[in-house]
Order: sequence, then structure tokens, then C-alpha cells
Amino acid sequence: MTSKFVGSNAKILEKANLLKSNNLYPFFRAIEASEGSVITFDNKDQIMIGSNNYLGLTHHPHVVEASIKAIEKYGTGCTGSRFLNGNLSIHEELEEKLANYLGHEAALCFSTGMQTNLGALSAICGPRDCMIFDSENHASLIDASRLALGATFKYKHNDMESLEEQLAANVNRFKNVVIVADGVFSMTGKILKLDKVIELADKYGAIVYVDDAHGIGVMGEKGRGTMNHFGVTEKVDFNMGTFSKSFASIGGVLSGTKESIDYVKHTARSFMFSASMPPSAVATVGACVDVIMSDDTIHPRLWKNVEFIRNGFREIGFYTYESETPIIPVFIGDDLKAMQVTKFLGDMGVFATPVLAPAVPQGEALIRTSYMASHSIEELTKVLEVFKMAKKEFDIPGIHH
Repeated sequence: MTSKFVGSNAKILEKANLLKSNNLYPFFRAIEASEGSVITFDNKDQIMIGSNNYLGLTHHPHVVEASIKAIEKYGTGCTGSRFLNGNLSIHEELEEKLANYLGHEAALCFSTGMQTNLGALSAICGPRDCMIFDSENHASLIDASRLALGATFKYKHNDMESLEEQLAANVNRFKNVVIVADGVFSMTGKILKLDKVIELADKYGAIVYVDDAHGIGVMGEKGRGTMNHFGVTEKVDFNMGTFSKSFASIGGVLSGTKESIDYVKHTARSFMFSASMPPSAVATVGACVDVIMSDDTIHPRLWKNVEFIRNGFREIGFYTYESETPIIPVFIGDDLKAMQVTKFLGDMGVFATPVLAPAVPQGEALIRTSYMASHSIEELTKVLEVFKMAKKEFDIPGIHH
């Protein structure tokens, strides 16, 4: 039976059903089991290269044990907002631990990364303020700009001249100007020119907000983030990170000065009106920080794997957007071809994810691959072999048009 609503919006479902009937639908694949870098899908083992589990900590014994112990002590959920009955001592301990780790005075944990951006930016940016956005900012930042009462202007992706033009045009028109950008861009793996952003922010008196979802845990010394990578931690006013990537859990964190974090804590609606992170998630993140601080082999393993696969893709002749991070996109071009390649990879034992329009411009479809510290060189060698076959089979262009 067709609902009234879907009847008038049927196109999206028609397309999805067509892909399903041709066995090319690449979304909502039900993973039956996972063990480190290998997952089971459709009763077959596949090497996972579509995950943001950069440090490979989701199955780490210390992390798993901490999560179980937290459930035993506090139960499975907090059943309330941090404002009222859902504030546990471990929430506050984690915030202190994260502030120390990231190098800021204070930190605040939200229940998801999306809620962190929605709540923080709508609290920071009032009706007399404006935000200046990188044109490739994450969807959660775009949604936050819709919620915030201030204006939003965009500058060309990672283009400092374009950013300066927007700053010069707007700095005298608004009370506060907030530069908002991803630290590591989630589709291309490119790094924000944060050192240059800071110079411009200083020149024009702007506030800097970095969404470092894909940077914390990975970039900088011991994964302290993109701001640490550039040595500008104390110059970043707000740094946002998520726990669903390097920190093997779910949730988000905002860090900055004690005063500014206190302000967000008392004004961010997505923080005030959401149930708090469950105890198991809080303990997981804390345990991940412990592992990162005590294990000096994780980051060298990660970067060795990234370099191995990047060099391999270059030799095969793929265009990988000059990525400098564990996110390595492979340019395909056509949406349908990207879905066919995804299915081919899966049939050959490799789980990867396609990125199609409108997430990327039309004709710019890609396979977004990402790598973990826990991948073995044998697994990555197999990945390269399968991609080599795919390039030949589907005539994938070696250059980005």
C-alpha cells in the first residue's frame, strides 16, 4: 500500500528498488560479524576498507573489557539528560581526560558527533554573527548552519584567497565572525590549511571552529588532531571530534577554553535535551585514550599501511585526490560504474563504499577507502590485487577529468 507521503516523493524509492532488483544496491549491507579488519557479509568474509575505525580499537581487549565493566557498574544507559539525572562521574572524568589529551582547558561530551556540531554552532553563532564555511564542509556542519540564527557565507575549498575575501567583506558587518571547516575532509582525505586559517583569523579577529572528526586520533602527535599537527592548538577556539571513528564508540566532543565550553554547556539545545552517552560508550572512549597513550606502535603501523596502499594505488594508476591521510578515495567517475565496482570488490572479498552524487558532484563518483592500524600487509596486498582487476574490468580512468 502506497502512503500519501511516499506517493508524491516516489522517485527516490524507485531508484533504490531498481538498484536492488539489479543486485547493485550498495547501502544498508547487513554485516553479520566483524573481527578486527575482516567482516562477514552474506556469509562471506571480506576485508573491511570502508570503515573509519582508523586505529583498529573496536576489538582491543582493554577497550572491550572497560566497556563491559562500565555496564556492570552503571547499567546499560543513563535514561536522562546530563543536565538532570544522566550525569555520571565517568562523563566528567572523560571530559577532563580528553581536555588534557587534546591540549585545551576544557571539553564537553555530546551523545553523537552530529549533535555536537548542531548544538555547538547554533549556540555559538547568534543573530548578529556569521559563519564562513569551507565549500566541502561535512553535512552536519551544513545542517548546523541552518539551525544557527546568524548568516553563512562559503569560500572555495581550502582556498585561502577566497577565505580572505569573505573575511574582508564580512568582518565589519557582524559582531562575531566564525571560520568553520573540517580538519580532515571526509571524502577526499585532504587536510585543512589550518596554519593559514589561523593567520587569517588573527588578522581579521575571527573565531576558529574545527570539525576534526577524521583528524583526532589520527593526525598530530599521538593523534591529538589537526591543530596539534600544525602546532596551533592554543589558537583554535573550538575543536570538535567524534568517537565513532578512532575512538571505537559513538559520541562527540567539543574542546576550548573553560569559559567558552561552559557557555556551550548551558546553551546548546542538542546537549541539554538529549539523553547522555551510555556508560559503555564513555568507558570505551576513555580506554581508547589509555591505549593510544601507552602503545607507541599504533600510529607507526597506521601510517605504514597508508603509505603502502597509497603507493600501490599510484602504481596501478588510480587517481586518489592527493590524499595525505588514511582516507584514500579512488576516482571512478560514473555513479553506475561506482556501484558495479563496489559489487565486484565485494564478490572478490573486499568491502568498500561508493560515494555518489549529491555527496560528490555529478560525474565525480568515487570509492572511498580508508585504512586501519590493524590491517595486515597480506590483507592490503589482496586489496591491491582486487583493485588492479577492477581497473582492467571496468576501464577505470587513471586521471581525474
